[in-house]
Amino acid sequence: MIEKIRETISVQSVSGFALRTHKRFSERRPLQIAMLAILLALVYWGLVASDRYVSEAHVIVDRTDLGSSQVMDFGALLTGTKGNHDLLLLRDHLLSMDMLRKLDEKLDLRGHYSDVSYDIVSRLWRRDVPLEEFHEYYLSRVSADLDDFSGVLRIRVQAYTPEFAQAVSRELVAEGEAFLNEIAHRLARNQVLFIEEQVGQIGLRVSKARSALIQFQNSNGLVSPQGAVETLATIAARIESQVSELKARRQAMLGYLSLDAPDIAQIDFQIKALEQQKREEESRLTSTKGKALNRIVEEYQRLQLEAEFAQDVYRTAIVALEKGRVEATRTLKKLTIVQSPTLPEYPLEPRRVYNIVVVALGALLLAGIAHLLGAIIRDHKD
Repeated sequence: MIEKIRETISVQSVSGFALRTHKRFSERRPLQIAMLAILLALVYWGLVASDRYVSEAHVIVDRTDLGSSQVMDFGALLTGTKGNHDLLLLRDHLLSMDMLRKLDEKLDLRGHYSDVSYDIVSRLWRRDVPLEEFHEYYLSRVSADLDDFSGVLRIRVQAYTPEFAQAVSRELVAEGEAFLNEIAHRLARNQVLFIEEQVGQIGLRVSKARSALIQFQNSNGLVSPQGAVETLATIAARIESQVSELKARRQAMLGYLSLDAPDIAQIDFQIKALEQQKREEESRLTSTKGKALNRIVEEYQRLQLEAEFAQDVYRTAIVALEKGRVEATRTLKKLTIVQSPTLPEYPLEPRRVYNIVVVALGALLLAGIAHLLGAIIRDHKD
C-alpha cells in the first residue's frame, strides 16, 4: 500500500515537472524564434551577403533654343513642377523596359546580376528569368529620383563591381541625352515635313494665281489695265480742257461776229468733235454693257491681289521651312551633368549593421507582442 502511494506521488511529481517545463518552453518560444531570426540576420549580412557598389550621377536638362526659354510656363506655376517635365520623361525612360533591353544588349546585365559567385538572396536567381521579373529586379538596383526644388535628377546604380556600376551609370546618362534629343528632333522633323507639304501646295497656288493673271492680261490685250485707265482719264481731262478753251474763245468771238460767221462755225465743229471724242473715251472707261475698263481694272486688281497674297504666304512658308530645317539639325535639349558617374571605392550596399539592427529590433518587438498575447490567453484559461 505504501509502495503504491509512493509510485502515485512520484508519477504526479514527474507529470507536474513535465508540464511546468513545457509551459516554460512555450513561454520562451517567441524569444527563441526571435533569437534565431537575429542569428540568421547576423550570418547573412555579416558573412554571406555580397558587397554592392553604388555609382551616382546628377543631371539637369538645358535648352539651347533661347526663344522658347523666355516664354513663361503658367502650367508649371500652377502645378508646382517648375518646368521639370523633361526630367520626368527622362526618369520614366531610364526605368523603362526599353532601357533595360538596351543596357542588357550592351553590358549584359543578366550575366552580371545572375553570377553564381554572389549570394543567392541578392542576385538574380536565373539568367533566363522572364522580362517582367528581370525588370522588377532592375528597379531594385537602379533608381532615378527627381529633386523638385533644385530640378536635379539623381541616378543611382547598384552593381557587384565598381566598374560595372559606373559603366551602367554612364550608359544611362548617354542614352538619356540621346532620348531627349530624339524627342526634340522627331518633333522638328514632323514640323519640317508638314511645312514642306504646305510649301508645295502654296507653290501650286502661287503658280495658278500668276497664270490666271497672265491669262487675263492676254485675253484683254492689256498688260496693265490700271495704266490704260489712267491714260484714258488723262486724255479725257485734256479734251475737257480744250473744249473749255474753245467755248471761251467762241464766246469772245460772238462779241464782234455773228452766229453765221465761218469762224464761229469752225469753232462749233471743233467743239462738237472734241465732245464726241470725249464721250467715246469715257464710254471705254465706264459702260453698262460689255467689258468696260473699270470692270477690267477691278478684276485685274483682284487677280493681282490674290497673286501677291499667295506670293507673300509662299515667302513666309519658305522662311519657316528653312528655320525648321535648322531647328531639326541642331541640339534643342542638352543633358548637363552636374555630377559625372562616380567610380565607387567602398560598397554602400547592403547596409549590414543597419539591417541587423532593424531585424533584431523587429524580431524582439514581435516576440514581446507574442509573449504578451500568450500570457493573456493563459490567464483567461486559468
